[in-house]
Amino acid sequence: MSEDKAGVVRFSVSLPPTLVKEFDGAWRSMGYENRSKAVHDAMRTFISEFRWTQGEMEHVAGAILVLYYLDKPNLLEKIMSAQHKFRSIISSTTHIHLEEDKCLEIIAVNGRVSEIKSLAQELMAKKGVKQVKIAVVAP
Repeated sequence: MSEDKAGVVRFSVSLPPTLVKEFDGAWRSMGYENRSKAVHDAMRTFISEFRWTQGEMEHVAGAILVLYYLDKPNLLEKIMSAQHKFRSIISSTTHIHLEEDKCLEIIAVNGRVSEIKSLAQELMAKKGVKQVKIAVVAP
């Protein structure tokens, strides 16, 4: 490994040619200017995923997407109650009307993995919630 004046580390990686070809095709079609930036982003995603799966005390930021139907009594109140319970990790929420009886809630979160998982699990358990997805990054 070598470090240049800009504070970056250069290192070599051995990969199968088919993987390199597929990766090069992907980053080019995504509009990246060079392979280094694409590798940087891929590594950042890898680290975020590791933190999410391994470190309950790790700090992450991201969003929880909650798809739900309004056909269950008091569901909105139950979702709001869960959000208030976890207000220390919620930065903001956005409510989107998809159809007359179907909504999407986007909850911006910033906190420990364990807290974000707890909030997501509490939301998933609500009758009427159809799907919960979590996307996080490691700041």
